[in-house]
Amino acid sequence: MKKGEMKFEGQGSILEHPYQPGQDPIRDAWYTTFFIENHLDYYAYPDSVAPPEQVRFMVYTEENERYYPCSDRMFGTIMRREKSRFLHEKYEEVLHRILGLIDQQIEDKLDKTFLKSLIKTKCQHETRDGLMIPSRLEKRLLKIYIDRTQIEDPYLCQKAQQNTRAFQVFNSEAFQKALNHVDDAVLLSSPVSLNEIKKRVDYLKLRRLFTLSVKSALWETDDISQYTVEDYQRLFSSPLTGDGVEPLWQFLRVHREEGASGVPLSKKILWLADEAGEVIVDLAIIRYLAQLGHKIIVAFKEGPLFTKVDFYNAQEDEMLCKELEGALLIKEKGLGKNELVNILKSDKNIMAISDGTRENLNLLLASTTFARVFKEVDGVICKGADQRRRFFDTHFRFTQDIYSIAEDENGSASICYKARHHAVIKFSHKDLEKKAQAIISQMEAAKQKGMTVIFYSGIIGSIPGKITMAKKIMSTHTQYLKDQSASTFIINPSEHYEPGMDADDLMYMWEIVQRSGLIDIWRFQTYDDIVKAFQIMNTKVPPEWVGKDATFSTGCTKEMNIALEVQKEHREMQIIGPSQEKFLRREEYGIGKMYDRRLSKICLP
Repeated sequence: MKKGEMKFEGQGSILEHPYQPGQDPIRDAWYTTFFIENHLDYYAYPDSVAPPEQVRFMVYTEENERYYPCSDRMFGTIMRREKSRFLHEKYEEVLHRILGLIDQQIEDKLDKTFLKSLIKTKCQHETRDGLMIPSRLEKRLLKIYIDRTQIEDPYLCQKAQQNTRAFQVFNSEAFQKALNHVDDAVLLSSPVSLNEIKKRVDYLKLRRLFTLSVKSALWETDDISQYTVEDYQRLFSSPLTGDGVEPLWQFLRVHREEGASGVPLSKKILWLADEAGEVIVDLAIIRYLAQLGHKIIVAFKEGPLFTKVDFYNAQEDEMLCKELEGALLIKEKGLGKNELVNILKSDKNIMAISDGTRENLNLLLASTTFARVFKEVDGVICKGADQRRRFFDTHFRFTQDIYSIAEDENGSASICYKARHHAVIKFSHKDLEKKAQAIISQMEAAKQKGMTVIFYSGIIGSIPGKITMAKKIMSTHTQYLKDQSASTFIINPSEHYEPGMDADDLMYMWEIVQRSGLIDIWRFQTYDDIVKAFQIMNTKVPPEWVGKDATFSTGCTKEMNIALEVQKEHREMQIIGPSQEKFLRREEYGIGKMYDRRLSKICLP
């Protein structure tokens, strides 16, 4: 087998990864049609599908590779255009689930017949070419059902009932006794300190809750209401299985080993909730993790998806609201980095967001807020088999470590672990603050020597694909300024750019520097500066640089606003460059981009 190829178990053919366009135009067309027909192509559906830069906040893709939200086996089957039993069975499962919903909720015979015929017809139409991902088919058929019946959430009552059952269990005397039972032999088996006893208690309690979090009988039947303390203890005795058990304990800084050491560092965790009822157990775990000092962002579905818990439930379901009391609900779908960092720095340890989708897990349709949270956290914990498949039944690697908790074939809690891609470069807000402080220290040292501190704002990433040349232009001109002026300390932002930094990172870091009050002269790049740089390089000005200046840059536009605010506090600071009135054309970065999002519409992808 050649490097970069993947062979699917039980199948004779081989699917190459990553997909290399340009080798076979017929296959390229089929590949492109796959994304278009599934409504997953950003260029066809820019208002609903995330741009590639946003997807890269979550998925590490290789060069010319494109992420798809399904298993490798499913993608390979569709790419080979084979009429496989595997794909047919998946389509049938989706169809029967929707037809079952109609049988369950529609009483009128004529309405039932109409809806079933409509769903079958639509299903045949969507699946005739074998291009549709089953989960995308499910979403479309469920939407037809909801639109036609005007039942906003077909499972609203069932979800409320599941949450109520789980809530009652957790508040029962028998459960609380079992959960908090301490076996002296466990804690006092050898001489231990109070610190070590606490670690063992933390481990025991979390282990019991993780074990319980996959026991669906807790919320799906009333039988458990008769359980005794001994019955719950038997549930707690179920093993935790899978290769992710130890990595998860290490990640959470909870040690079961006697005498284990380690500083209990706070983690930022994205928790992907799954089923109603189950979420009550999840929140018990989350509250305990918050007590240990961790910050947890719980992600719910955007809207109805069978019995999956959604963001509406988080705001309206009585039991769920009680469990989320005190948590911060973030409703903004396009949260900026600075806003998010400020929230993460707040005293709120539990937050809730929507993932922006009505699917099990589809990172191509996730909201900007979800993508930014995914990028900022230290790890992701996902619940349930559906989300596990999307993370683990694929060759794709992600920008965060993934921990999956789901029920195994024996009914025990299985924990799987998938390490983030080794090439991922991550800058936490603390990393960026440290870099900013290092620059501020250099500025302070220069001021002490009597030097004039100049900050030079110019185009770096605002012309797509020209970052290298932009950095060269800035470095050439700042060196020219240094040669012309005595006793000056000039900050050239392009010298501090590092691979992996996006516009979010850079603006966050530079704003700290810019608001330090140490800048004497804030210079914005003019077209004359650019011309001078090319003259020094003995090169004519290329057409893409003709007429450009700082007003073309999204970053510089933001920086001019900051400069004007800083100048109000530090009146002696000078602003040199194009007049502030000209900084009007650039508004906002596209997420993950170094240029105005509107430029995406006129620049080649």
